[in-house]
Amino acid sequence: MSDNQHERRPPEAPFWRSPVGYVLMCFLAVIGILLAFEHRAHIFSGDAFLVALLVACVVMHLFMHGGHGGHSDK
Repeated sequence: MSDNQHERRPPEAPFWRSPVGYVLMCFLAVIGILLAFEHRAHIFSGDAFLVALLVACVVMHLFMHGGHGGHSDK
């Protein structure tokens, strides 16, 4: 069979854009907010805040690459 005889399917959405992914992100956000509220004395004390800021930058870098296609050559 040639390529034009095969049915072309649209690319699948990543997990984070699926309904389950949205629910998981909301759940993790609520858990994070509750933990931050309950442990704010520990989080916002000097060094812990700087470490959390550094970790947030790394995590944002990992997740934000999905918006522009990452580092692939395709």
